[in-house]
Amino acid sequence: MLTSRTFLKRTRAGSVLKVVREHYLRDDIPCGAAACSLCPPRPDGSPSALEERPSGAASSLCPGPHYLLPDTNLLLHQIDILEDPVIKNVIVLQTVLQEVRNRSAPVYKRIRDVIGNPEKHFYSFTNEHHRETYIEQQQGESSNDRNDRAIRVAVKWYNEHLKKMQNEEIQVIFLTNDRNNKEKALEEGITAYTCEEYIKSLIANPELVDRLACVSDEGKEIESGKIIFPEHLPLSKLQQGIKSGIYLQGTYRASRDNYLEATVWVHGDAEENKEIIIQGLKHLNRAVHEDIVAVELLAKDEWVAPSSVVLQDDGQNEDDIETEEEKENILKTSDNKSMLRPTGKVVGIIKRNWRPFCGMLSKSQIKEARRHLFTPADRRIPRIRIETRQADTLEGQRIIVAIDGWPRNSRYPNGHFVKNLGTAGDKETETEVLLLEHDVPHQPFSQAVLSFLPKMPWSITEKDMKYREDLRHLCVCSVDPPGCTDIDDALHYREMENGNLEVGVHIADVSHFIRPGNALDEESAKRGTTVYLCEKRIDMVPELLSSNLCSLRSNVDRLAFSCIWEMNHNAEILKTRFTKSIINSKASLTYAEAQMRIDSASMNDDITVSLRGLNKLAKILKKKRIDNGALTLSSPEVRFHMDSETHDPIDLQTKELKETNSMVEEFMLLANVSVAQKIYDEFPEFALLRKHPAPPPSNYDILVKAAKSKDLEIKTDSAKALAESLDKAESPASPYLNTLLRILTTRCMMQAVYFCSGMDNDFHHYGLASPIYTHFTSPIRRYADIIVHRLLAVAIGADSTYPELTDKHKLSDLCKNLNYRHKMAQYAQRASVAFHTQLFFKTKGVVNEDAYILFVRKNAIVVLIPKYGLEGTVFFEEKDKPTPRLDYNNEVPSLTVEDTTLHVFDKVKVNVMLDDSNIQHQKIRMVLVEPKIPGNDVPAQLSTAMSSNSEPEKKKKKLQQ
Repeated sequence: MLTSRTFLKRTRAGSVLKVVREHYLRDDIPCGAAACSLCPPRPDGSPSALEERPSGAASSLCPGPHYLLPDTNLLLHQIDILEDPVIKNVIVLQTVLQEVRNRSAPVYKRIRDVIGNPEKHFYSFTNEHHRETYIEQQQGESSNDRNDRAIRVAVKWYNEHLKKMQNEEIQVIFLTNDRNNKEKALEEGITAYTCEEYIKSLIANPELVDRLACVSDEGKEIESGKIIFPEHLPLSKLQQGIKSGIYLQGTYRASRDNYLEATVWVHGDAEENKEIIIQGLKHLNRAVHEDIVAVELLAKDEWVAPSSVVLQDDGQNEDDIETEEEKENILKTSDNKSMLRPTGKVVGIIKRNWRPFCGMLSKSQIKEARRHLFTPADRRIPRIRIETRQADTLEGQRIIVAIDGWPRNSRYPNGHFVKNLGTAGDKETETEVLLLEHDVPHQPFSQAVLSFLPKMPWSITEKDMKYREDLRHLCVCSVDPPGCTDIDDALHYREMENGNLEVGVHIADVSHFIRPGNALDEESAKRGTTVYLCEKRIDMVPELLSSNLCSLRSNVDRLAFSCIWEMNHNAEILKTRFTKSIINSKASLTYAEAQMRIDSASMNDDITVSLRGLNKLAKILKKKRIDNGALTLSSPEVRFHMDSETHDPIDLQTKELKETNSMVEEFMLLANVSVAQKIYDEFPEFALLRKHPAPPPSNYDILVKAAKSKDLEIKTDSAKALAESLDKAESPASPYLNTLLRILTTRCMMQAVYFCSGMDNDFHHYGLASPIYTHFTSPIRRYADIIVHRLLAVAIGADSTYPELTDKHKLSDLCKNLNYRHKMAQYAQRASVAFHTQLFFKTKGVVNEDAYILFVRKNAIVVLIPKYGLEGTVFFEEKDKPTPRLDYNNEVPSLTVEDTTLHVFDKVKVNVMLDDSNIQHQKIRMVLVEPKIPGNDVPAQLSTAMSSNSEPEKKKKKLQQ
């Protein structure tokens, strides 16, 4: 059966077009109930989704067997409830799914996953194409009302249809939180409940009530009912205002250090007012970190300076708005007119970026209270008020909470409990928090993804050899960190008959196994990168590939993508060729083993000779790069030595870099540059490249001033000038000074990013002083390299192209995701190091160490302890202690505490200890010991200082046995 609608439409050219929309209706769409004999079986032959005898939670409201049918708003807001294993046998209408898809992509994905889970018995019913459930929109009826009516019609049809079944009668219960819709349903004889009514009726599952989202704000307000915040303007007004320039649209970034201040980064290319400061509760107006907001600029006489005060929200008294206003006044004491910045206020929210937040419950002091405040782990997120009956159980646990809404009369947003992660401080729990908070996809690979892996036992076939060179005869070897199982790269070197040298970089051929567009490819693209935590690796690709079939292990045949150069003895490239290949690595060495072979007088086998040749060429290549203006920067990297039983860190050292690290790096850089040039020549519009923008001159202010304070000059007009002046910046009195300058220079740099060549015209890589660059050498752990492999394979005729590969807009979107994933992976890795550092110091008591000052602040100094590669802040203002006299000089930069002046790069002594007074935000605390400052003594309870080489008591006893 066919229904059609006809309407007329005027085109741009002015002619009239007749449009006919056809809508097919069928009567063979199954209802999904297992007990139904009236409907045809499902076309794919799969079993019916809805159970014959509905299992699930027993309800006191509807004790008989029943299916549930939710409306759109209920599905959007109560997805946490629907995902719970207790809730089964749910009918999701096509009308509802379409609306959810238009309104929230994340919820749509979640509900699709639930429908796909056979244990949940959710059924998607195509009511819009079923002859008996499709309805036309009536004249004067809004599409919203029409959809509500369509849902009620479907519920009625289901109930009548299920009555015809021979077995016991199954009822369909309509769930809606819309008062009007519920009243109309009841008038029409439909059994309807709100979500709250139904969940509270579940006899055996009282804990589910905690997961209810509080959508209606009635009864949830602060008792005083006092309006705290201005009203948010409706979206239509905001869009008009943005169009006319009254308001600016941007991303809201809350401050970590000050809960009464935020910055809005304005979207668009305008140079002025790029960054707007928002100060004070009313002006922040209920925006949450990463929301997209509309901002109104304040008059210039109301502009403020960014505050240098640290303010944490202790949430002691949430109704005490007066003290908030006092705190806001502290912020406004700006001493310098030149520091004033464009300032504004949030007038409306364009798009919320609420996600589930990890954190801990701050239990209410009131006995038997059900309302408690939740403190997120991320200091940029406000506290959230939740209702729970399990407060005693949840205290001291890490939990997940979702925000539901933020009424105008509430100091904090309202939310609901989602999940308990485990005990705070526990290693597994903290790792889970760290991965969730940095949005690292870490769930096990799904069956759909794993189904695209090669079947074992795997071997190289004739088909695989097509378009491939057999290079198994070459003396190839790999050099990696100890314990590395995902070996991406291997090298070879040999002398040619014409007297020249042949050098090859062989990279794992991951794109052979991961084909475009399948589930494995989509999952790898979503993950973007492998994340290395201190004792865990979150793989981008399943382990069968990462540690086995793609890993270039020794003495097994492996597929590779090879970049082979012919060079002369001065490391000048005469010829470059690229080929897919098959290799057999003769040795998998660690950096230390390779270094030992190079240095050994007695070893002269093929592998050692080729390592020496590679090392010699690498030194020439490095010198050329540095002469060209490449930077050699420094960042203190740490290594933990783990206890084999407890897996707790027992030692902490900075990583030592060997010549062989540099040797491998040089050839990887060379391969990346060669491949970048090749794919750009072939695909000027679609090459995936990597650039490193030059920092704006103001970024270098701190570096130049700090060097000047030590009578050293740092030139920053070009990368070459910077590199040369860093090489000259030596001080015999302080041998570590040059490393400190390089660490500080790293902090001045911009982030390197992936981009699509057709969407940008600045390709330059500042740090490497290279006009073009990409990533080709690590496809097991970076998705960007897989795309580069595919481009290169097409360029040399070894593989076929596909539409997305030559769509610059799609590539550009892909680059955005990759840049985001790489940034998050970096933050997650730092957080993992910070957590393990805390574990290390937990057993150490107080440690006394040499440190160097990296930065001076108004009330603190930031120091680096070279021994541990550990950075920390020494505060001179502490709660309940008299504040010493502080004099901060931004020009030098220096900080005078009482009569002692501290400069950047000064060597000091500090006591280091773990401060675990706040279990959620444990931190390493540092106290200045030398130079001694009166009144800044080490706290009494920490006076039992240990020197860094003393063993903890437990260990001593163990050693004496």
